[in-house]
Amino acid sequence: MVHVPILRHGTVYTSLDTAPVPQVFPGREAATVSLANAAMVRRDLRRLDAARAALRAMGARARIDATVRAADLFLHAALPVGDDLCGPDAYVRDCAASTGLPEALVRANMAKVAYVCRELPTILRGLMRGLDVDVLDTGLGEQDGVLVGLVPTTRALAAVLPSNSPGVHSLWIPALALGTPVVLKPGSGDPFTPLRVVQALIAAGLPAEAFGFYPADRAVGNELVELHDRVLVFGGPDVARRYAGRPGVSVHGPGFAKVLVGDDHVDAWADDLDLLVASVASNGGRSCINASTIVVPRHADALAHALATRLAALEPRPLDDPEAGLAAFADAGVARAISASIDDRLGDDAVDVSAAVRPPERATRVVTRDGLTWLRPTVVRCPPDHPLARTEFGFPFVAVVEVPEADAVDWLGPTLVCAALTDDRDLARRLVDAGHIDRLHLGAVATSSIRWDQPHEGNLFEWLWRRRAVALGPG
Repeated sequence: MVHVPILRHGTVYTSLDTAPVPQVFPGREAATVSLANAAMVRRDLRRLDAARAALRAMGARARIDATVRAADLFLHAALPVGDDLCGPDAYVRDCAASTGLPEALVRANMAKVAYVCRELPTILRGLMRGLDVDVLDTGLGEQDGVLVGLVPTTRALAAVLPSNSPGVHSLWIPALALGTPVVLKPGSGDPFTPLRVVQALIAAGLPAEAFGFYPADRAVGNELVELHDRVLVFGGPDVARRYAGRPGVSVHGPGFAKVLVGDDHVDAWADDLDLLVASVASNGGRSCINASTIVVPRHADALAHALATRLAALEPRPLDDPEAGLAAFADAGVARAISASIDDRLGDDAVDVSAAVRPPERATRVVTRDGLTWLRPTVVRCPPDHPLARTEFGFPFVAVVEVPEADAVDWLGPTLVCAALTDDRDLARRLVDAGHIDRLHLGAVATSSIRWDQPHEGNLFEWLWRRRAVALGPG
């Protein structure tokens, strides 16, 4: 049986307190994890200064080079998991079995993580806006003839991580090159991905002291938030509300990503159907950047019907099927609860268009087969004031609403990513000025499309380092 240990800034630690990793396959022997406790995390705070010193001793360029080398190791090498070595195929199987994500999508997410490692020099140029990376070693640099001073904002970057998609682990990787140790609490359903990333980075040359890896319960996650000055937190609306207004906590919660089709494009909506399908269903619909709402000034009924017909082709398949595009649920009860929640909100003013286009033999949204449970894609047509109009679920779900273009930008509300299909300069300008949109795609760019040098939630460099005024005397 695979056992996932704790990593205590250079020390591998096996705890007497363990837990099984959730499995989507009933009856299959689960991997186990060692569980950390809050006292251990507090004690290990004393190691952070040594962790930062070990990173600084390498120098920024060496840290970047090591991260680039880690890309191929993450993709291809046998890397430590406790006392065992785990190759990429075993990792893919373990991750698929614990998260329900098809193996093909796990491999696609592996490619995303490797891309961030490999392209880190380009990503840092974007994050640092061209500032020379040597400033990370000296704290002093020059940009456009102006003296720049930097000071770190934290001793380490902590992250309370999710289990929905392996690709999210690319978000914390640049912190190491920026000279910041990481303290990670993996999601209970996916300890495998962050551990594999850590071991690839260590094998590539980054110091093991720079990594804390603490599988644990929710209470330890809360402790991490309180103990660190910079924390990435992933969770639902309740988590977002809990940490609202805390600048040291970056919450990655529901994205409520949306596609807005302008008056000038909506009559040719069929030309954008591929983009709409990708926005809704890429990565199994599990990402915060998957579109959960499509906003049009007209043609909503026809668009919803066509989109539902296209998405109906996405059928549950075995997790090892290379064509699988839907993720199974590790907890079948969660899938049934989501489906019941949708049905409870439907009525005369909201219609499940997908149910109408599926053939009788595929009528149900919930599918249980070979011990696994899926939700079929669901397109709902509803008015803009309906509860489902701005709701997000962890599978391909989207509401199609009609809103006059003049009101559409304000109607969007908090939106992680907005893909705007328009050539109208006035509409584009209003979108650019909209502070409730975090990332804006103008033109034919799906919400699920990512450019890593333009992060969709904040700038990691500017969050981990702050500029300060510096004056140098003569000589």
